[in-house]
Amino acid sequence: MVGGVGAQRNENGKNAPVRSNWERAEAEALYGLPFADLMFRAQSVHRENFDPNHVETASLLSIKTGGCPEDCGYCAQSAYYDTGLKASRLKARADVVATAQRAKEAGASRFCMAAAWRSPKDRDLDQVCEMVSAVKALGMETCVTLGMLTLRQAARLAEAGLDFYNHNVDTSPEFYGRVITTRTLQDRIDTLAQVRKAGIKVCSGGIIGMGERVEDRLGMLVLLANLQKHPESVPINLWNEVKGVPVYATAERPDPITHVRLVATARIMMPKSVVRLSAGRQYMTDELQALCFLAGANSIFIGDVLLTTENPKADRDANLLNRLGITSGLA
Repeated sequence: MVGGVGAQRNENGKNAPVRSNWERAEAEALYGLPFADLMFRAQSVHRENFDPNHVETASLLSIKTGGCPEDCGYCAQSAYYDTGLKASRLKARADVVATAQRAKEAGASRFCMAAAWRSPKDRDLDQVCEMVSAVKALGMETCVTLGMLTLRQAARLAEAGLDFYNHNVDTSPEFYGRVITTRTLQDRIDTLAQVRKAGIKVCSGGIIGMGERVEDRLGMLVLLANLQKHPESVPINLWNEVKGVPVYATAERPDPITHVRLVATARIMMPKSVVRLSAGRQYMTDELQALCFLAGANSIFIGDVLLTTENPKADRDANLLNRLGITSGLA
């Protein structure tokens, strides 16, 4: 790196620019820094852009479970695999709003609604738009994940008051085809573009622990960081163990230090994005979560269930955040 005051300030995380031209080698160099140096840089960037002692709390509800026609090899909801999960119809609006109200009372500031579809039909989208408007009226931020969208569908969600749309890239371009064949990575990128055009904020991240290499995890970050505009939220999911899916045979839970390194690298590469510790936190020790918060993670999902899998209990989360002196919506 060229010397001088400006270069030193960027190296230490001060006033680091938001970039969309990352090279894989740069990501690898960041990730491979001595641990103390990496953490210092990540924490410096984090403090430049966020309150380092605050964590966002969100809640996630499956509003339509199972029967998905996609073959995502990690997912319990795919119709391709026998996971013992029973498919259900779209939930009633009143039930969804009641769940959102309970989530708000439990401390969630954002309510996320997920439907296991390849893409929504117009009649289903009508109902989802009603749910979005009703949850928005509670004073909560809203997010949905419904599969692929057209620009017209994205515009309808925007008109209903939707704040965020979640559509993960899942993994690196190189590893993607090993876990999904019914939807291309470009399909996902196209949906993110439609969401942006409609004026909706983007939530997009991926999954680790499926048997991918460190290079694939970094490739996923490079893909996200090189979008024309960084996602406002970047969820990093630790694969939740699901028997009956192909990934079950290849999954390998990441070493905790490599997990922290990935969070720190994400924070540096996407300095203004919220980095969420998403699925899989039930496998993480308090110490690992604390290191991830120090590395720049600043959002979690609360609630005992995350779609179809477990999530840490609210009292455990509240206890951990209290011990760390981190504020959140939790009592």
